[in-house]
Amino acid sequence: MVGFAIAWGTGAFRSGDEDNAPATSQGGSTAEPSAEERLASQVAEKLDAMTLEQKVAQLFIVRPEALTGVGQVVAAGDATKEALERMPVGGVIYFATNLEDADQTREMLANTQAYGQEVTGLPLFLCVDEEGGTVSRVGGNEGFDIENVGNMSEIGATGDVERAREVAVQIGTYLTDLGFNVDFAPDADIANNPMSDTMALRSFGSTADAVAPMVKAQIEGFTQTGILCAAKHFPGIGGAEGDSHDTSIYSQKTVDEIRDEELVPFQTAIEADVPFVMVGHLSMPNVTGDDDPASVSSEIVTDLLRNDMGYDGIIITDSMGMGAATSSIGNDRIAVEALKAGVDIVLMPADLEAAYQGVLDALDAGELDEARIDASVERILKVKLGKLSAQE
Repeated sequence: MVGFAIAWGTGAFRSGDEDNAPATSQGGSTAEPSAEERLASQVAEKLDAMTLEQKVAQLFIVRPEALTGVGQVVAAGDATKEALERMPVGGVIYFATNLEDADQTREMLANTQAYGQEVTGLPLFLCVDEEGGTVSRVGGNEGFDIENVGNMSEIGATGDVERAREVAVQIGTYLTDLGFNVDFAPDADIANNPMSDTMALRSFGSTADAVAPMVKAQIEGFTQTGILCAAKHFPGIGGAEGDSHDTSIYSQKTVDEIRDEELVPFQTAIEADVPFVMVGHLSMPNVTGDDDPASVSSEIVTDLLRNDMGYDGIIITDSMGMGAATSSIGNDRIAVEALKAGVDIVLMPADLEAAYQGVLDALDAGELDEARIDASVERILKVKLGKLSAQE
């Protein structure tokens, strides 16, 4: 068994300059590598320099409380730095309880980012759920002089695609000003089940024709501000009954039945180069043959999203602390099953240490191999060393 405790120092990565000498043409002149080639070289160098434990840590985005063990985190100091040295996770996600006002938030995020950079030489994903309306951690928060932009259902009802873009720009602008670099929005679900109101306020509408253009516009708006965004909740939970925060949710549809409707906004998001796709905990027994949630289903994550729809960005789970995930999978297995399904990042496991150790145990037992881990870390590094580093 591989031990849990690990330590990173500023020398965690070797330079690798000897492996990156510029190519020469037949005439002897130096050929200038393209930006894509330079990024690929950087990614390969970083990946080669990481230990297996360091790679596994990058596959988690967690709340600051799970990282530090502190009851409510509103600042980043020695406890945060020591936690990142021990467990250099890929990112941290914040909620309204962590965000008191603009100055406090900027300082906390700046310190956290500085510690992450010092430990790993990589930027952290600093994340928030800021859709607007009922899912808003900053807009409308009494500590901030920032108005809540309202529910996406209201914007969808106007049919004004440009308004959806403007809202994303507005959200992205205040988030980047505070120090966030990832927003888990827009919602690409279609609220097409009159028997369920779970996503009624969060969704842009009840048809693919209504939702897809809004999703595309918001991705473009977020990208304009430098915010990385995520289309969620694949393969579409808007028509499911129940709330995955509490219990399992189901759809009896087949892939053919969702291809022309629920999947359309996600295909549009992929074509718009969305950096993340978040997989929900929807159970689809007529697709997978069992009751497992989509977040741990290879038929949905790898066969459908990765292979059939051609998505090569970062696939992240919805919160793995939700009832729909924890009710059927143990804390020590939840990350393993997600990775086996083809997921790149596990969001908010109920027990971080158990989930992390579970992955190391699965690697030690040969259930997972390092090549599988490398594939996900490579996608993460490509975004961190490409899109995030370019913003610094």
